[in-house]
Amino acid sequence: MQQLDGGAVDPADLQALAFLGLGHFTTMLVESGSTRGLARHLQRLTSDARTLFDVDLDEAVVRQRIREAVADEPATVVVRVTVFDPDLTLTRPGADAHPRILVTPRQASTSVPAPMRVRSAQFGRQAPEIKHTGLFGSLHQRRLAQRAGFDDAVFVDHRGLLSEGPTWNIGFVRGDDVVWAAGDALPGVTRALLPGGGSEEVRLDDLADMDGAFATSSGAGIRPIASIDDQAWPTDHPVFDHLRADYAAVPRDRI
Repeated sequence: MQQLDGGAVDPADLQALAFLGLGHFTTMLVESGSTRGLARHLQRLTSDARTLFDVDLDEAVVRQRIREAVADEPATVVVRVTVFDPDLTLTRPGADAHPRILVTPRQASTSVPAPMRVRSAQFGRQAPEIKHTGLFGSLHQRRLAQRAGFDDAVFVDHRGLLSEGPTWNIGFVRGDDVVWAAGDALPGVTRALLPGGGSEEVRLDDLADMDGAFATSSGAGIRPIASIDDQAWPTDHPVFDHLRADYAAVPRDRI
């Protein structure tokens, strides 16, 4: 169940998170008390806590909070760990911070995610190197894309350089090689766990030279992209099977 610092959540404690959105988080797939890339998730939380709140987060406490929150959950759940300080205010966000740890488990999907049809949108997240809770802009672009008949959006800058999706990294297949988009994006844990593949600038004009595209995230793993705008690809490229096998072979760390 959802817990705040290991205890029940008082709705009043969540007001600052809802009204200000000053916080950061990570999301992981927890299977029987273990997850892939645990050290990277913890490093993300501790690094972002220093950046946003000038504090050192205790990784052992974070792990304990996750264990407590998933104790009565199904064996496989998606867990979001959010760090925020409910005592910071709109007028005094610069006060000394004493952030708290909110752990929110939710049911994990058991189905294989379908390939996505994606629309490009000129947009870039603020401070993209931080996995912060400021999701309005990203989700607004996702909503606009879905209202236009697409499944999601992918972000490009004013030069047409691709960076990331609202909640995922983007990679491409060229021949038998994996190419990661090198635009300003959050370095995702799933992407980091996959072997090989170089990063390079990929623009909308380069899409016709690619043989496939895919998204990566902790919740969905590797998800093929069927199209970006008018550029379509097959979604059964053999490289996708290799990527899935490589990801499945990554050992899970006990939380």
